Amino acid sequence: MVRAADRAERPARTSVWLEGKAPRGGAARGGGQPSGLDRDRITEATVRLLDAEGMAGFSMRRLAAELNVTAMSVYWYVDTKDDLLELALDAVFGELALSEAESGEDWRDQLRSVAIGYRALLVRHPWVSPLIGTFLNIGPHYLAFSLCVRKVVRSTGLPPHGQMGALSAVFQFVYGFGTIEGHFVQRCASAGMSQEEYFQQAMSTISAQPQFSVDLESAADLIEARGGDTVEEMRERDFTFALETLIAGIETMTARAADTA
Repeated sequence: MVRAADRAERPARTSVWLEGKAPRGGAARGGGQPSGLDRDRITEATVRLLDAEGMAGFSMRRLAAELNVTAMSVYWYVDTKDDLLELALDAVFGELALSEAESGEDWRDQLRSVAIGYRALLVRHPWVSPLIGTFLNIGPHYLAFSLCVRKVVRSTGLPPHGQMGALSAVFQFVYGFGTIEGHFVQRCASAGMSQEEYFQQAMSTISAQPQFSVDLESAADLIEARGGDTVEEMRERDFTFALETLIAGIETMTARAADTA
């Protein structure tokens, strides 16, 4: 176990995956290591707390209370709070159902499947978005996700110099869409309102402001053209159309590269 003083004195590790030692665990032994606890159980509890209370409500003491152990007991298995966040981040990427690029399935269907799954993950776990840019993301589940999307993009037929650009176009779009959607869902829940109620209240507030009347009229036309009877349906139509636009763009760029080859 690493003492708190040691953690404060030494520089932060770049990743929990680079610690160079196996996760600690097992039955209780001399020195106070708790029994019935391991990294998997701690990581699962971390994910539950982050889902329920977000980053602001998460702490080592809160986690220890959830596990019914002392805060120092958790330090038998991780050295810092960041370690826990990194482990939790990788764990949720294990929820994704990743197809095999060599399965013979059309790359378009594979791309749709992984993009839809990634969006759902970001909405289901709103705390994931800020953490993706915080850590190296070299855990086994995230690396499997990264390898899957690279294989799918490689199978499109795009030349190598264009593959990373296509990957960025699709998955940065999904990241942004899923992040905003997840925050909206979280905001509605915090307000004790459904998405429909929150949306209608916002539109009513805007419509009551004369200076926004022209903009609101033009927005109303766009909302009507989007179709869908609920906020979720409108959002689903937007996501699907945007994703299909990106897929069509990849097809066009692939054909263009073939014509100039």
